[in-house]
Amino acid sequence: MKIDHIALYCLDLEAMRDFFVKYFHATSNNLYHNKRTGLRSYFLTFPDGDVRLEIMSRPEVTSVDESLMRHGFVHLSVSVGTKEQVDRMTSELREAGYEVLSGPRTTGDGYYESVIQAPENIQVEITE
Repeated sequence: MKIDHIALYCLDLEAMRDFFVKYFHATSNNLYHNKRTGLRSYFLTFPDGDVRLEIMSRPEVTSVDESLMRHGFVHLSVSVGTKEQVDRMTSELREAGYEVLSGPRTTGDGYYESVIQAPENIQVEITE
């Protein structure tokens, strides 16, 4: 058994797609659009990964809770291979204007990571 994909509703589908393609080298399928429901989605596939991220939008989706400490899924963790890559990506994202919420650092449970605030308050953990 394995997780096939995780889905994420977003308000600006194209901006979210561009973020993951640009900074995490995801590849995207073509836009799916269900004209009856208004659902639009992309499946993003990451290098060396089995789990895909489906990003979706619908006209009725609204932002309810902007808090970083909310119930439900908290963050998406992406392994980039080395501590040097964690440092490089953290610097690149900081320079691009994304807020670094923590790190890079070694956590108490031994992970070397940083956490950035991606578009729409999505927390992305970058780990080795």
